[in-house]
Amino acid sequence: MEFNAFKMDGLGNDFVIIDQRTKTINLSKENIIKICSRDFIGCDQLIYIHKNNDNKDKLTFYNSDGSISGACGNGTRCVAKLLSKEYKNQEIDLETSSGILHSSILEENVVETNIGKPTMKWNEIPLIKALNTKDLQISIRDINENNFAGGIAVNVGNPHIIFFVENNENFEIENIGPKIEQHKYFPEKCNVTIATIKNNNLINVKVWERGAGLTKACGTAACATAYAGLITEKTSDNVDIKFTTGILSIRIDKDNSIFMKGPVSNIEEIKVNL
Repeated sequence: MEFNAFKMDGLGNDFVIIDQRTKTINLSKENIIKICSRDFIGCDQLIYIHKNNDNKDKLTFYNSDGSISGACGNGTRCVAKLLSKEYKNQEIDLETSSGILHSSILEENVVETNIGKPTMKWNEIPLIKALNTKDLQISIRDINENNFAGGIAVNVGNPHIIFFVENNENFEIENIGPKIEQHKYFPEKCNVTIATIKNNNLINVKVWERGAGLTKACGTAACATAYAGLITEKTSDNVDIKFTTGILSIRIDKDNSIFMKGPVSNIEEIKVNL
């Protein structure tokens, strides 16, 4: 099987994008895992573009383990840039499982997306039972064997837990992430962020993505972290989330809608041969 696709990334968070609007390409879970493998093409997520019943463009996201992802902020921004070229329009609406997401192309390679309103209701995260979502009292351990208990649960189209610690460089996300992702409190697993607040407008983060593992950046994690900082009065409603590869700028309006702004790569056309 051979077909054309696109490769893009936002801050190194990379995607293979497959346009299903005019030609249906049937991929099995095994096919998706192979495409995402770093031994083949390699990406954090695979994205389908479909037409829905209203003839609007709709996105479906798959993690590198072949599972469906409910939301992907950087992926949405990348597809918005891709379709803005096709439609010759700087404003793009895309349907996702989280609803219609509106994106604006602000500069040649800078896109802002409104990812919608977050929730911290335990049954909407979801958690297995009613718990204090501002403090789950889940323990993680740093490289010096010191315990830290906490965890804020936020859903921004997918479930997240955020740990605010004094210095996240002392925590190995590659060891902590897989364990917390599958914690018993999260029946649908979760994305894991270990964050350090540098000032009112800057947070450093390390992220482990549900179904994808260690990634260079994660848009929804940035949004969830910014919201967690705001509702705990640790940061402002405008905050930069710093990954090792760069910054996503997050603003939260009075209605609690979260806007994510950051760079996207150029569009690379690729051939996939399975």
